[in-house]
Amino acid sequence: MSTSEIATVLAWHDALNSQDIDTLLQLSSDDIEVGGPDGATQGLAALSEWASNAGLTLVPGKMYVHHGVVVVEQTATWAAEPGKTATIASAFRVVEDQVTSTFRHPDLATALAATDLSEADALADN
Repeated sequence: MSTSEIATVLAWHDALNSQDIDTLLQLSSDDIEVGGPDGATQGLAALSEWASNAGLTLVPGKMYVHHGVVVVEQTATWAAEPGKTATIASAFRVVEDQVTSTFRHPDLATALAATDLSEADALADN
């Protein structure tokens, strides 16, 4: 387990949630892949556009990590529907303190299955 990978993913969440796009981009690789239920996109320009327009807040919960892959269970809220929350999960790949990909999944079980992570990879303080 690398505390660096975890710190990177937590800082990425902080930047997204505070709309600090400059920091979000610094924490991401030039060719980052961003995927979710509406498809996938690639690159910093696409990330910037998505982060600026999604109106999404992701509060991290349980975390799992193994060899550069971090899965985070999240409480999601959308600006367009302020009273609605959902529990989802995202899988991140972190290389040299930069997020190289993030894919949103409908739930934790799906994210863990997609990454081959399991309860054995859970952080102790979950």
